Order: sequence, then C-alpha cells, then structure tokens
Amino acid sequence: MPNGALTANPPNATQHITTHGSDWLWAVFAIMTFTDIVVFIWQFKLPRGQRVFHQLAMFILTTAAISYFSMASNLGSTPVSTEFAHMGYAAGTSRQFWYVRYIDWVVTTPALLLTLVLASGLPLSDIIALCYFDLVMIVTGLVGGLVPSTYKWGFYAFGCAALFYIWWVLAGPARKSAGVIGADFKTTFTRSAAILSFLWLLYPIAWGLADGANVISPDSEMIFYGILDVLAKPVYTVYHLATLSRLDLTLLQLSSGKFSTSAVHDREKYGNTAVNGTTPAAPVSGRRGMFGKRSQQPAEPRTSDITAVAP
Repeated sequence: MPNGALTANPPNATQHITTHGSDWLWAVFAIMTFTDIVVFIWQFKLPRGQRVFHQLAMFILTTAAISYFSMASNLGSTPVSTEFAHMGYAAGTSRQFWYVRYIDWVVTTPALLLTLVLASGLPLSDIIALCYFDLVMIVTGLVGGLVPSTYKWGFYAFGCAALFYIWWVLAGPARKSAGVIGADFKTTFTRSAAILSFLWLLYPIAWGLADGANVISPDSEMIFYGILDVLAKPVYTVYHLATLSRLDLTLLQLSSGKFSTSAVHDREKYGNTAVNGTTPAAPVSGRRGMFGKRSQQPAEPRTSDITAVAP
C-alpha cells in the first residue's frame, strides 16, 4: 500500500521530509508499538505493586509510538527560518521543526532516568533535581529550535549544561548510592547508565546538525534521531529490564504495601506476597523480588506467634 501521508498532510515548509522519510518513521513507529505490546504482556508475569519498571517502560514506548505516528503522518511540525544556507537553500528558508518530538521527550526522558535511579537508591530530593534538569534540557532545546537567529545557541548551551549535570549525578551520587545497596546493583546501574549517557551524548550532535546549523536534510535528521530513539527506548528498556530481573529488587522497597481486593487476587495467583510491609514466612513459589525470584529476606514474626509464646 503506497504511503499517502504527504498527500493527505502536505508539507508546511520548503525543507521537509519526503515519502522516504515518512516510510522510515512508520518503521520506527512499528518497532515502538511492537516493543510496547511485549512489555505490556511481560508485566502480567509480576504481581501488582511490583511492576513499576515495566510500567515506566510502557510510558516511554507508548509516548514514543504516538510521537512517531504523528511524524510519520507528517503532523506535529512548524516552519522555522534557517540561520545558515546549506544544501542549495539560502539562509532564511523555512524548514520543518518537529515540536512533537520535544513533547515526546518531556515524558520519555524523565521516565528513562527513573528506570535508572529508582534502582540505585538515590534520595528523593536528588531524583527530583535530576528530573528538573532533564526538563531544562528538553525545553531549552525546544525554544532554541524555534529561534531563527544566532541566539538559539544560547539555549543550546543551557541544555548542554543541564545534560552535564545529569551525567555528573549518574556517574557520581547515583552510582555511589547503588554501591551501598550491593555490588550487583552497582554493576547493573553502571552499565545501564553508561549506555544511556553515551546515547544522550549523540542527541545534542543531532540537534546541532539539524535544527541548529541546518547541515543535514530533514530525511537525514529523521534517520539520525530514529536510530537514536530505537536504541534509547526499545533496545535500552528491554536490556535494562532484563538486567534488573537478576537483582533482588525487594531491597528497594518499591512494592506497594496497600491491602486491597487486587492484592488478594495476586496472593492467590502468585503465592503469599508482602502485605503492609511484612515478608511472608514461607514463599509459595520459587519467585524472587519484583521480577519473580525468591527474596532472601528473613521472615518477620507475626503478632499472633509472639502472643502464643508469651508467659
């Protein structure tokens, strides 16, 4: 079936994506959607209250899928005058600027950071600061991309400074915090943080070549960002979830302790699970932690047991 996106939604700028660019965006949309479905099914292997990392991955992949649906349909852009003359176009020529990509990043990049730092034991205040500077990085990129003059590079500098802060937290306080929990947590965090940090290093380069200096065409921009997004979202999240599955995440105390009807259902389905912060004396299955493996934490005595042995 031919791709009629640019016919149904005509380009709004002189420099715009072609049908080939739209085809690539549809392919990325399919990857995001397929991985989202896989993670959605995967989460049901876990009890309620223990699905936080899978649900964060779903937030990331669902948002990215919607974003790529929009861009593949040639929707979600606005024309912005270029600062530099390149590719046979004079300076001041209109180029598609994809604001929908930044809406995507406002949701997905804090969620990506949370998948990292929630497994590091980083204090809540540091997590809030980390997410704030992540938003600074995205918003300054958005504003800079909309500015046609050389002042855009000032916003670019602010965004890069925010990214350096994020790298510092991941390489310093967050890594140290993960080490306090255990050597396996520190190793897992270090590997995942290194991968994500390297991929995020390439995003400012893509911005500088596309929205900044107008060096690459809109189709090349889509290929560059598309590859990065596939690596940073479907590939990274699946890898990170797989590495977390080897850890005893009950040590993070992220499970919900609230008793409810759903908790009864999960106890019947998965065996005895912690209720109101206590650990059952004898787990029914060989599962542990948030990914289904047995916890090594000792059981807490029940009040009735203490009463029974009282003189």
